[in-house]
Amino acid sequence: MPSPRLQVTDLYEEIAFAELTAWLFKTKQRPSIFNKLTKSTQNGINNLIPEKIHKVITYAIKKMVKGVLFGTKFITPQPLIENRLELREFKVKKIIKIYKNSASAEGAITGAGGILMGFADFPAFLTIKMKMLFEIAAAYGYDVKKLDERLFLLHIFKLTFSSQETRKKTLAIIENWDEYIKTIPADIEQFDWREFQLEYRDYMDLAKLAQLIPIIGAGVGAIANYNLANKLGNIAMQCYRLRYFDWDI
Repeated sequence: MPSPRLQVTDLYEEIAFAELTAWLFKTKQRPSIFNKLTKSTQNGINNLIPEKIHKVITYAIKKMVKGVLFGTKFITPQPLIENRLELREFKVKKIIKIYKNSASAEGAITGAGGILMGFADFPAFLTIKMKMLFEIAAAYGYDVKKLDERLFLLHIFKLTFSSQETRKKTLAIIENWDEYIKTIPADIEQFDWREFQLEYRDYMDLAKLAQLIPIIGAGVGAIANYNLANKLGNIAMQCYRLRYFDWDI
């Protein structure tokens, strides 16, 4: 059974470690029948879309994500100097609360405008989520000005917004992050942007399609953005707990 290399020293760490263990067990489960059917349907739809369209979407998402990653790093707080996990996560939970409320408000505003405003939600919500990850990383003491830390954020993002099969593969990378970063190129262009945009787009299509419908779009957008931001924040916590406990697989 997996165990932490870092000795658990207090009640809060015991609870955090138990939550981490339960999350790992759930995340590593086999894809459900519904998940497989959904992924198969999405793959079929993607195969019908011309390759030129895929290239345009991939390029757009890559530029958008890179713009957020490189554009916000200079306003990110300095890494928090604090050894106790409880104090770090007290700050992290406040960060998640602030950003999920902001995401909810943004979703309500863009959702109220129907299809046209719904499209504006994509870059705005993406920016909110990425900025939240930047602040969470700093709260755990990591400097996101470093390339490997920015790539770690992308893997958290990918772990959150993808199919069960992809989540398992991504989690394996995160669990062995120290070894993985020794193999990554010095150029972020080498990141698999096509897979990233397909997984993210498919996941978000399911979660936020109703946001484009007039009248009900505001309520759907508010709830969807709140829940998605909350999910991203919670998964980010588990990923950084893996690193805190120096997880031994």
